Amino acid sequence: MTESTPIVAFDQHVASVMAAVLLPGDRSPALHPLPPDLPSIHRFLARIGSATVRCCYEAGPCGFDLQRSLQAAGIACEVIAPALIPRRAGDRVKTDRRDAAQLAVLYRAGALTAVHIPTEPEEAVRDLLRCREDICTDLLRAKHRLSKFLLRHGRRCPDGRAWSKRYFAWLTVQRWPLPALEQTFTSYRRAIDDLIARLRAVDTDLQTALTVAPLALRVARLRCFRGIDDLTALTIAVELGDATRFPAARQVMGFTGLVPAEYSSGASQKRGGITKTGNAHLRRVLVEAAWHYRHRPAVSHRLRIRQQAAPTAVIRVAWSAQHRLHARYRRLLARGKSPQLAVTAVARELSAFVWAALTQ
Repeated sequence: MTESTPIVAFDQHVASVMAAVLLPGDRSPALHPLPPDLPSIHRFLARIGSATVRCCYEAGPCGFDLQRSLQAAGIACEVIAPALIPRRAGDRVKTDRRDAAQLAVLYRAGALTAVHIPTEPEEAVRDLLRCREDICTDLLRAKHRLSKFLLRHGRRCPDGRAWSKRYFAWLTVQRWPLPALEQTFTSYRRAIDDLIARLRAVDTDLQTALTVAPLALRVARLRCFRGIDDLTALTIAVELGDATRFPAARQVMGFTGLVPAEYSSGASQKRGGITKTGNAHLRRVLVEAAWHYRHRPAVSHRLRIRQQAAPTAVIRVAWSAQHRLHARYRRLLARGKSPQLAVTAVARELSAFVWAALTQ
């Protein structure tokens, strides 16, 4: 970033926007409070000279509407990763004015990291996938409430696993001596039925999303891997985005937060648990898929169907992943590592194979 370029940094909120304007030759930015609507921001930038200005703002709950609107008008705008903004030790004062001014100065210095902006169809599918995760979380809580209610009153299913077809059939014949208990049981049961219906509706919509470009090509390649089917492949495709933006597999590992933390100084080297930075949704599905590599390499009937019409190079990468990751898991167990730790290490390497398949 050159000092001859005007910089405008926004501190965006629902009810207000603070703009910090750093003109060429200035050392401290001028601050301007603005209304939060997009037309007002466009008029403000037009007064500065929007043809040469460069804008930025922190990623947050207001989303990417501002960036997309400015980009459509031909104004360069980047969305900054908040967790990667340098912070001074001991700084305990935080205001909108200070945040906007600091953002402008750091942006001109090139000390900020921009986030990847998904396309609107990609963001829509990502929101639907995260909605499904929320429904699954609510369903688990609703089941816990009902099961604990039954346990408090000594009701235990005589046979069958919990929440199986036999278990639901047993629930339908339960009767209660008091109206209050009957109403409680009915309320808990209706909540579960409603959440199951919502989950099925979302799953149906997600099947349609499998054909959305450019996700369809990514999903077809990811489904070649063991342990990665439709929903997992779709989650990786939307949360990872365009894999070619990562120059090497090591950057993908860091993006998932599966790399170990390190506290080294001089000759001392200390490593801790995984950093858990980056995308938690992507990290979760990778760890879930990594459990499948405990088993010996094999191509099941379902996996062979998923690999039909896939590029030969991608199938070769997926087969290499089975051999390497299974051997990695067995070696870690032989060294006395816990299965959870071994699977986490396998998930880290699986992210590298995923990157290789998507960038062929």
